[in-house]
Amino acid sequence: MLADIHHWVFDMDGTLTVAAHDFAAIRAALSIPADQDILGHLASLPASEAAAKHAWLLEHERELALASRPAPGAVALVRELAGRGYRLGVLTRNARELALITLAAIGIGDCFDTEHVLGRDEAAFKPSPEGLLKLAQTWNVPPQRMVMVGDYHFDLACGRAAGTHTVLVNVPENPWPELTDWHALDCGALLGMLSAPERAGA
Repeated sequence: MLADIHHWVFDMDGTLTVAAHDFAAIRAALSIPADQDILGHLASLPASEAAAKHAWLLEHERELALASRPAPGAVALVRELAGRGYRLGVLTRNARELALITLAAIGIGDCFDTEHVLGRDEAAFKPSPEGLLKLAQTWNVPPQRMVMVGDYHFDLACGRAAGTHTVLVNVPENPWPELTDWHALDCGALLGMLSAPERAGA
């Protein structure tokens, strides 16, 4: 049951926050082809070119972080989990420093230890399972006793690869049933599932 899982890892943008990234505009600004993953493309560039583009991306994302708004139900869910004494982490393709700014901006920064917030510099970016496996090791629990919560394919694929449970939120329908253990309309609905676990389902 979902309520029996005491180690929760969240994606950030679009999961705990209202999605604000305009990825098409970011690709255009950085001269990245429309069909390519932004971080994957930057990783393929020569070091000097990649550094300049990463610097631009960091400053762009800093502005978004400062203006972050919580996703529906996210604050209540996180505070309930923290109040139960559950271990909480964040695994984001953003930078850790900006993730910490975002968490503070939406009012839940005190619910997460800094070392349990992993960004693109602390672990290979999702869908790589490296970040989840690092948190499993830090918490000294098997991945099977963890859950990854996210709003996108990368989050779910990351969880599957690591061996954790997975929850999809903030998407009206579930386009990835093979990757999803539970599907909730938003974090508020997910909180409701914790109180009524017999109704939980993909």
